[in-house]
Amino acid sequence: MLFDRLIDRWGRGPLAAAIGVPALLVLALLVSAALGHNTPPPAHRAAEPPAAIAPAEDETVPPAAPAPAGLPVVDYDPAPAGFPADPRPLDVTPLTEGLTPTRNIAAYDAPGGRPLALLAPTISGVELTMPVVERRTGWTAVLLPSASRRLAWLPEGGWTPVALRDQIVVQRQTHQLTWYRHGNPMHTWPVSLGMPGQETPLGRTFVLGTTPPPEPVYGGVNIFALGAVPDDPDAVPTGLKGAHIGLHTWQDDDTLGEDVTNGCIRLTRTAQQTLLDEIRPGTELVVVDTLPTP
Repeated sequence: MLFDRLIDRWGRGPLAAAIGVPALLVLALLVSAALGHNTPPPAHRAAEPPAAIAPAEDETVPPAAPAPAGLPVVDYDPAPAGFPADPRPLDVTPLTEGLTPTRNIAAYDAPGGRPLALLAPTISGVELTMPVVERRTGWTAVLLPSASRRLAWLPEGGWTPVALRDQIVVQRQTHQLTWYRHGNPMHTWPVSLGMPGQETPLGRTFVLGTTPPPEPVYGGVNIFALGAVPDDPDAVPTGLKGAHIGLHTWQDDDTLGEDVTNGCIRLTRTAQQTLLDEIRPGTELVVVDTLPTP
């Protein structure tokens, strides 16, 4: 499933938001047979949380160029082009730091590079928290919202740090989602993923926020909206143009373990409720084909 643009009601209640979901989604999403809920969670790194991301020590980076007037503000629509690709999109090392803008701040294509857009403290009224992936002297790189596998470089000032304790890893080959806390696997559940031509995008993204279910078919459980967008926007139905990838449940579990969605990640109602109780916006979510063998 894909979620259309946010509306002003996002922000009511804990982690509450609202995303307009076209009725077409009800016809496009199928559900599947459970693979079992007691699969041992895979271990893909040490249990202890990694050290804070340190800036490189062997460089001198130019200061930030002044941001010109008229830069677009990144919102729920697809982010402006020109931002660099994530150099390690399939890295499953947990990202334990995030940041939240305290005012509109310019986002650059490189340390000392070109300002391409503004990042605001909120998107449609919801506080924006982005995971930190790299640091250079005087600069910090974050996962860009409303884009897949793209980074934005931010100069110092205008944002506050946020600690991130959780991570979600999805394996496409085994149709499994694992929730980690401080690097420790907490639980693994079966999921349904994107159909051929509308595959769930690979790479690192993050949770933007949540929305109440717009239809009974969503099982009465809130929905996560992610920062990622479809890899092929032209492959999705017309009513879903400009939509985001979502993480949600369904009215039954008849097609779990299959590739049947428009790119979203679908899991059981119990699993979704557990994540809703535990996961905050800014939490990293990584989609890989399979985890590397230890």
